[in-house]
Amino acid sequence: MPCQSSGELKELVLEAKKCAKKGKVADYIPALGKANPNDLSIAIHYPEGNCIQAGDIEKKFTLQSISKVISLALVLMDRGADYVFERVGMEPTGDPFNSIAKLETMVPAKPLNPMINAGALVVTHMIKGNTVEERLDRLLSFIRDLVGDASVSYNEEVAQSEYETANLNRALIYFLKQHKVINEDVETLIDLYTKQCAIEMNCYDLAKIGLVFAMDGIDQEKNKRIMPVDIARICKTFMVTCGMYNASGEFAIKVGIPSKSGVSGGIMGAVPGRFGIGIFGPALDQKGNSIAGIKLLELLSKNYQLSMF
Repeated sequence: MPCQSSGELKELVLEAKKCAKKGKVADYIPALGKANPNDLSIAIHYPEGNCIQAGDIEKKFTLQSISKVISLALVLMDRGADYVFERVGMEPTGDPFNSIAKLETMVPAKPLNPMINAGALVVTHMIKGNTVEERLDRLLSFIRDLVGDASVSYNEEVAQSEYETANLNRALIYFLKQHKVINEDVETLIDLYTKQCAIEMNCYDLAKIGLVFAMDGIDQEKNKRIMPVDIARICKTFMVTCGMYNASGEFAIKVGIPSKSGVSGGIMGAVPGRFGIGIFGPALDQKGNSIAGIKLLELLSKNYQLSMF
């Protein structure tokens, strides 16, 4: 793996790791509850192909909500922005990521944005294909292209664990079906969505995806455009406004890096025009973000002036 150890980065990881004891792993999904809350690792991938790292960056974890940005990019390429945003909004929310409250008061009842669960379910509903397998393969092919690794797949144990405990997401789909925003079988969509969330990789892979977003959709190493500039721009904007759940405003002020987190403890960052970041720290704060991961990004942003604002 072409990733060099960095002493400076290691010091920042050790400093940020002190926060981990204040967090808690996402044990409401039983398979995620097995993670070591003291883990913290980071990879930073640069356009020229070099990479620096600290911690056990080869340890795999599932994308969870980080997959929402990637599925959004795919669906925007497949369907176009007009089609997608007719069905899901563009506004941030102060509510938790799994809340149903805003759907009940919105007219029409479309989700506020693609980064909350209701919006992500609508986006996943739009992935093209006739079966769960075809649609998952469509998403996996795109992710493998972003990472440059044909072996990326999903964790069956985590997917099954999520499928068995996804009752709140089922409720969201039923509500959206009632309002004709979704028109497929509930269990079919839950099957696809839980497999999407269980797509698995390491910090190095995640940093590579972050880099493609940072470089406006281009894989610089291969000199290959993977997504249009405008789609990369839309996704990075959502990462800023909604990427860290209902802590996104505070994160924008303290860190200022387009980022997306997941309840496995992953965070993907895209520093515009500069580099991609992949972090794994499974101890979460009360809003579902990696507590040590956020601290690490705060330290990086402050020390190296990385905020885009």
